[in-house]
Amino acid sequence: MLFPPVCVVAVRWCICESRCNPEAAVSSPQRPPLVNTRRALFLWKYLYNRPAPARTDAGITTIVPPSDLPSCPSKDAVLSGVTAEMLRLLFPAAVEEITKRAAEQREAALLSGRATASDIAAGLALGRAVAAAVIARAGADGMRNAIGTPAQWSALADSAVARGEIPWVSQESPVRPPMLPNFGQVRTWILTADQMNMEAPPPPPSTSSAQFREELDEVRRTVNGLTRRQLAIALKWNDGAGTYTPPGHWNDIAAENIRDACMSEVRTARVFALLNSAMHDAAVGCWGVTFRHFNPRPSQLDPSIKTVIGLPNFPAFPSGHSTFSAAAAGVLSYLFRRAVRILWPWPMRPGSRACTAASTTGATSIRGQAHGQRIGALVVQYAQNDGAH
Repeated sequence: MLFPPVCVVAVRWCICESRCNPEAAVSSPQRPPLVNTRRALFLWKYLYNRPAPARTDAGITTIVPPSDLPSCPSKDAVLSGVTAEMLRLLFPAAVEEITKRAAEQREAALLSGRATASDIAAGLALGRAVAAAVIARAGADGMRNAIGTPAQWSALADSAVARGEIPWVSQESPVRPPMLPNFGQVRTWILTADQMNMEAPPPPPSTSSAQFREELDEVRRTVNGLTRRQLAIALKWNDGAGTYTPPGHWNDIAAENIRDACMSEVRTARVFALLNSAMHDAAVGCWGVTFRHFNPRPSQLDPSIKTVIGLPNFPAFPSGHSTFSAAAAGVLSYLFRRAVRILWPWPMRPGSRACTAASTTGATSIRGQAHGQRIGALVVQYAQNDGAH
């Protein structure tokens, strides 16, 4: 089955405003198109309280266990519709495969006896309408300007020099532009602009300060005396180029816990919506701070420091990996309280993954962790009042 993609699940709107006009639930300009399948799916369940075919005709034997939920609209079709539209946008090279799998999911609902053709048509229409609303939001969220311009890249370095700091310089050969320096201006999903500003970490120590030299010495000592356990931590949580990256890693952890908890499609969608909203907002907050300070990485200042994994092509402070992970772990710890012990898989302290890998200082990782924890806590606060309980 195609589950909602990691960042996009469906739209959160109240069914009471659209009882007579289902399409208004996904097109009304008065409602923000925040993605979550829960209400979009149950809007149609509320409107069409029709049982599955096998519930009304004893002669129909389902191949899979029938659901107690009404069959219209088909939840399989809703999910295939919204997911396929979003995946086609995000991965245009895989359109044929995505379209094929989405069609198979809808066909499975029909062949298994879970839904009628009209149930599937209604679900597909709803899913596509939800996707259209989310795509419209994405087109205006500022991502198209995230890469910046050469003039902006130079201005970031000039600003650091004007403050008396050593600016970050790409260590790649040939030198490449920094990764999405304007991503900190992209629209958030849950946190407000005021919350983002309030939760930002304080500035890093000056590159000319004794504290910064001490942190650099710590990285040097750690990487020169690396233990097998520390190396294993660094490699396990590398998540660099060519991998599913830190957000993908946490979606993998979420998927395992969803499976173990036997969650429904609706609760699964909510988990992914909350988790990825937290990581998205953490990324926006982290990138805003990162490119405000343009802090160099340890190996830039001391070429004798050799990283054991790839070096990220963006400034060091605060640690992006720590920020993503702390926000993700906070949300998943709330959603899967019995699995809390497995949600903090590396020690968040100086000498942790980032310091061990020599990509940034341990103290910078700690500050990233604290930043991510605050963002995760605000998303948990949102989840506690989202009506899902």
